[in-house]
Amino acid sequence: MDIKKNIILVIAGVAVGLILFGGFPLYILGPTQQVVITQFGDPIQAISEPGLYLHIPGLQKIHYLDRRVLNYDSAATDIITKDKKNLLVDNYAKWKITDPLKFLQTVITEAGAQSRLDDIIYSELRAEMGRHDLIDIVAKKRPAIMAVVTEQANEKAKEYGIEVLDVRIKRADLPAQNTQSVYDRMKAERHRIAMKYRSEGAEAATKIRAETDKERAIILSQAYKEKQIIMGEGDAVATRIYAEAYKKDPEFYAFIRSLDAYKKALKDKTTVVLTPQSEFMKHFNK
Repeated sequence: MDIKKNIILVIAGVAVGLILFGGFPLYILGPTQQVVITQFGDPIQAISEPGLYLHIPGLQKIHYLDRRVLNYDSAATDIITKDKKNLLVDNYAKWKITDPLKFLQTVITEAGAQSRLDDIIYSELRAEMGRHDLIDIVAKKRPAIMAVVTEQANEKAKEYGIEVLDVRIKRADLPAQNTQSVYDRMKAERHRIAMKYRSEGAEAATKIRAETDKERAIILSQAYKEKQIIMGEGDAVATRIYAEAYKKDPEFYAFIRSLDAYKKALKDKTTVVLTPQSEFMKHFNK
């Protein structure tokens, strides 16, 4: 009994010593974790499957790494396009650790990985966007450009045990110093378009006025023609009537015509100086 008791005490003492001075030999690996075990500073094993594992406390060290997809978010940087335009680009990326041993040997921590990704992604963005014009980057070919950037960045990141899943642009703006000049160009362009519309409107108005004046002149001339025809016809009828009346009684006709002449010529306050023998006054002499 004493021997068994001593063995139990020794085992318990060793366990307590390991816990106090070296750590517990068992550890749990969760589904979102992966570990690299180092011995005397050298990586000896990488484990990615969840479960309960054993290591040698004091001799071996556990380095926990994330298995999930991680975010990379960079500060906005200036990039020059193919058509020599400055563009302020704010991008982000999705990445994960695919080779924990290589990751620990190269960048060691997530902060180190973020630093390397910053260099890689910015370099690829600058190179690829330098092959395209501003309009392609902003509107026409952005998905294709980002696919190329993602592929190239992933190739370079493999040597650090990293897989780059996706690179995207959150915001692409012109630098502040260029904003006013862009607004001025937009304003000038809108002014040019407005002047074009005004010019076209003035031209259309001139054509309409010319057509209207032409139609007015035609209508007036037609009306004048009809007026002259009617007046001519009226004068002809009047002349015919006068002629017929003159044939019936020339003396009476002459008398009536003279009375009409007196009525028109001798108005109120009219002074006429004539000799008594004047033809105009012959009816007054009778």
